[in-house]
Amino acid sequence: MKTGRCLKQITTAIVIATLSFSCKSSISRNAEQAKATDKPQPQPNLVYGDLIIKEQSDYLMIPVAVSEQNKDKGIDLKISRSYENERSNQLYNIIFYQKQSGEAHLLLNKKAIINSFDLLEVKAAQKPTTRVWLYKIIDKDTNTDTKFNSEDATIGYLSDLSGKNLQQITPDNTRIISWVVVPGQNALFLKIIKDSDNNKKFTAEDKTNFVRVNLDKIGMGTEIISDQIEQEIKSYIFK
Repeated sequence: MKTGRCLKQITTAIVIATLSFSCKSSISRNAEQAKATDKPQPQPNLVYGDLIIKEQSDYLMIPVAVSEQNKDKGIDLKISRSYENERSNQLYNIIFYQKQSGEAHLLLNKKAIINSFDLLEVKAAQKPTTRVWLYKIIDKDTNTDTKFNSEDATIGYLSDLSGKNLQQITPDNTRIISWVVVPGQNALFLKIIKDSDNNKKFTAEDKTNFVRVNLDKIGMGTEIISDQIEQEIKSYIFK
């Protein structure tokens, strides 16, 4: 009887010890998993493009990208002559560095993607030469997919050569198709497409228009084709 009672006690002790070890192992594994989950993901490195130097400007320019954009293809931040950026080389900002004083500042004070930037140099008779930077920028998630990408609106901005006095020149929720400078008027004309059906996409069904920007007094451009003109055109064509 005593022997049987001893065996029963030993068996019970073994079961309790086994269950205790199993619980501790489970708690330990859960704690390790929680630590791994809570561990912050490493931030991508900033990548600076080659210096952009223009003799007409007192400022050097340094494009700013991030390494995660190029993790599959390797980093290649060569900028073309027109500064049009490939999709894999998205720019998030530009540093302007004053050659003489050493003062530096950023073009943007918000998150955005700079699709392209071009130096406009307008020479008109009997007028001082106008020099400004034209940017195509994505700065709103217009298709509501929680990220900035090529499906969003692309807005036009102008700044002076120092990267200051940044002004929006095309309406919200539009995309720039093309642009041309008319020196005689000291004006910039941009062809745009609007999300006119408000479906958060830019398609062939959306309306296009032209916007005129006065380079003597930079501000939001004026649309050239009014609703009245468009209705008149339709009345002739679709009779």
